[in-house]
Amino acid sequence: MSVSKFIETMWEDDILPTLTDYIRIPNKSPHFDPAWEAHGHMERAVALFENWARRRIGHIEGATLEVVRLPKRTPLIFIEIPGDAKGTVLLYGHLDKQPEMAGWAEGTGPWVPVMKDDKLFGRGGADDGYAMFASLAAILSLREEKKKHARCVICIEACEESGSYDLPYYIDHLAPRIGTPDLVVCLDSGCGNYDQLWLTTSLRGIAMGQLKVRVLTEGVHSGDASGVVPSSFRIARGLISRIEDEATGQIKLDELFVQIPPDRMEQARAAAKILGDEVYTKMPLAGSTKPMVGDVTELILNRTWRPQLAVTAMEGYPLPENGGNVLLPYTTAKLSMRLPPTCDAMKATMAIKSALEEKAPYDAEVEFDAEDGQSGWNAPSLAPWLETALNKASEAAFGKPVAFMGEGGSIPFMGMLGEKFPGTQFVVTGVLGPHSNAHGPNEFLHIPTAKKVTACIASVLEDHASR
Repeated sequence: MSVSKFIETMWEDDILPTLTDYIRIPNKSPHFDPAWEAHGHMERAVALFENWARRRIGHIEGATLEVVRLPKRTPLIFIEIPGDAKGTVLLYGHLDKQPEMAGWAEGTGPWVPVMKDDKLFGRGGADDGYAMFASLAAILSLREEKKKHARCVICIEACEESGSYDLPYYIDHLAPRIGTPDLVVCLDSGCGNYDQLWLTTSLRGIAMGQLKVRVLTEGVHSGDASGVVPSSFRIARGLISRIEDEATGQIKLDELFVQIPPDRMEQARAAAKILGDEVYTKMPLAGSTKPMVGDVTELILNRTWRPQLAVTAMEGYPLPENGGNVLLPYTTAKLSMRLPPTCDAMKATMAIKSALEEKAPYDAEVEFDAEDGQSGWNAPSLAPWLETALNKASEAAFGKPVAFMGEGGSIPFMGMLGEKFPGTQFVVTGVLGPHSNAHGPNEFLHIPTAKKVTACIASVLEDHASR
């Protein structure tokens, strides 16, 4: 049986049924389910993954699997498979999930797996439940065909959607067993389309916090208070305008910008030629909403190498049907600032805090309660063997060469590994393409792409062994 046939069969007969069961488990990441341990959903997901993997590697001499549990931390699945070539490959994924979100199509839901048109709908299948299964399928396909691969270590964490705050402890704890990988494979990223392999060249960082504005100790009738007491919403709106131009979305703080490397500019232009208008038409734009700028290359750079602000939550306001004529006492806005890959997240966070808190209008109570920022990641230059291997893999699986593009999200593990292993090569890729909608409603796994990405990883592992 060929590698591609083995992977096709394994996905259809073995992986998809297990992913379907996984989607049913509401194992939300700790930030979204602080009582995750008591609820037991994470444990169910870990047990599902563990049992599946143990059965698949049980016949491999020297292969081991351990669910590592450090006190008061989410568990981590650690798999080690011996190889017959020099080097160590570290393969990474996570199994915790984002929360439900509203707006799922009729008949679907976050914990309701639905197969439709080569897509598996449900929370976590694409982000990032498939990663362990694809990694093992790639390794097992090579072993089935008696092809060489290096020693492989697989780490599947359960805290990524909360910022991977548990992961550094596990990496330090497992450092002697991990060793020094010369290749890292991460399957938790996106793809510009479903037509070729996409290599993620950079990831943005993030600075987050809650902007709190209080003007009253309790709500007061608006007929009595308006015109006397300043609106907390108006103050919050003005403070946010200190860091973002409300007309253009341009960020105003110099500390949040970096010089974009020339090679990343060139890759953005190449990606724009491949994707064209799909850069924005893949978004579920409402009505006649248009993108922020008309130049596709600029849109790609906006989402990969420039700071951008999103207000992701508000507190202090009733639902419209419950809103009386009351001047509300406070406004709390959760701010999420995406940062360029090489921007220092701590300095950026402090710059945002200073801008928001300085000289509060009307001497209102203003506080920016900042969370720990996360710096991004810029991939090292590709070794010649790896660039050749990626093109070969993409041509074989998709019939097109590999494409390169930064991603707008964060994978904390990449920055952590980049610092620990500066000489390591990285293959960061994924299946989150147009409309796949990770973190939102109607998330889906594009099954044909998942199979082809699995085949690409198998091909890269084989070329790594013979480099």
